[in-house]
Amino acid sequence: MISFFRSAREDVAAVFASDPAARSYLEVLFLYPGLHAVWAHRLSHWLWGHGVRFLARFVSQVARLFTGIEIHPGAELGRRLFIDHGIGTVIGETAVVGDDVTLYQGVTLGGTGKEKGKRHPTLGNHIQIGSGAKLLGNITIGDNCRVGAGSVVLRSVPANSTIVGVPGHIVLRDGKRVVITDPKDIRDPLSDVIIKLAEEVHELREKFQHHSHETLGAEPSLALDEETSTPNISPQDLFQDDYQI
Repeated sequence: MISFFRSAREDVAAVFASDPAARSYLEVLFLYPGLHAVWAHRLSHWLWGHGVRFLARFVSQVARLFTGIEIHPGAELGRRLFIDHGIGTVIGETAVVGDDVTLYQGVTLGGTGKEKGKRHPTLGNHIQIGSGAKLLGNITIGDNCRVGAGSVVLRSVPANSTIVGVPGHIVLRDGKRVVITDPKDIRDPLSDVIIKLAEEVHELREKFQHHSHETLGAEPSLALDEETSTPNISPQDLFQDDYQI
């Protein structure tokens, strides 16, 4: 019980440290659903750890009903977690969240399939996850990372990095900008398809030009990239009747 009140004080202090809109203890205690969801999870997680699984799930669903935040009782949350606004936030069963983490509304720490065991992300310490970001699968996000709003992260990320995009890719690491010179580094499935199609088109173009040389012999062939020249014909020549007086 003493540890619960100690962690509750830390949670309230984290709200004041992270949200400039927090003005009073009364406002934070009664009007911050992210705080309520974290406190409800501490109870449901304790029940889950003691084998009272149904009651643990019941508590988490009641908290979801009142806060709009779904945290599975099996998830492990660190100290001073701050969920700002929080509506639509989902944290899966095997997710692990470190200390001093901030999650904004719509964040998902989810899985990618029906596999058993560890299937949700692990977050280090001092991490910020932007609104609507999706972190999927058994991946690890290192300490002091920031994930941009709306990003979809499918691979582990080293510490001190900033990730943006769909799929997520690193744009800052250790304070230095990361320049992507090869689009393949992004590992976007759609980009992979486009690159493959471009390679096939290039191969077909070379085969066509080779076949044209063999068929036409010495006659020059027109490359596909060259534009055909249009005849220089005046409007008077095309529309002679209209220009007659």
